[in-house]
Amino acid sequence: MRSAWTLRLRSGQAREDAGPHTSISARARLRPARIAAMPKTSATARARRIKLILFDVDGVLTDGKIWIFPAPSGGQESGAQQTVLGPPAQHGGQGGFGLHSTSLIEAKGFHAHDGTAIMLARLAGIKTGIITKRISETVALRARDLKIDHVYQGVQDKALVFAQILERDGITAAEAAFVGDDVIDLPAMRKCGLAIAVKNARPEVKGEAHWVTAHAGGDGAARDAVEYILKAQGKWKQAVEEYISERS
Repeated sequence: MRSAWTLRLRSGQAREDAGPHTSISARARLRPARIAAMPKTSATARARRIKLILFDVDGVLTDGKIWIFPAPSGGQESGAQQTVLGPPAQHGGQGGFGLHSTSLIEAKGFHAHDGTAIMLARLAGIKTGIITKRISETVALRARDLKIDHVYQGVQDKALVFAQILERDGITAAEAAFVGDDVIDLPAMRKCGLAIAVKNARPEVKGEAHWVTAHAGGDGAARDAVEYILKAQGKWKQAVEEYISERS
């Protein structure tokens, strides 16, 4: 007598077929279960939760170029024109480096639109910060000028400092964004709620980012990031109006 269940081999795979008297409900149970994939959180949804925006410097707040100029002759110590590339004492042990010279000056170029963006973020109640490997007095001056909340220079392990900032501010990783351009930024970007790559970022960084800016670093990329977040939170127009009223 023929069994209601038969095993057949087709295309190299075993398939169990229901016999003629198997009920429809039984046949349905034979089908492999399909588990729906978890929906990915959109970049806009991530942006709505942001309370802190952290930036790399070289390649993000600047175009990545580092300018080295001779120091004015009056600023040189007599008989001492030493130039050293390494970590200053106050930044020792963090893996960063900077130029220490009595004969040379390091300079960087910042975009005015990015400066305005930092101010707009502050008006909207969002904190800002810098985490960079290189140590530069130019960056320190710019950060003081813009009243940036967190400034960490000479940092090799950006994910570690990222965690320290979260603890200090009492916020979660989902409430922080990181804007980067190179592979050294990936550890922090992987831990934050909104990872943003600038237009000129390396392919590996863009591949892991939730959102990519329309402008390159040093050309308004930070403005793109801040504007995107504030618009997602419905704070953009109000922040702009407050910014204008403060200067009128």
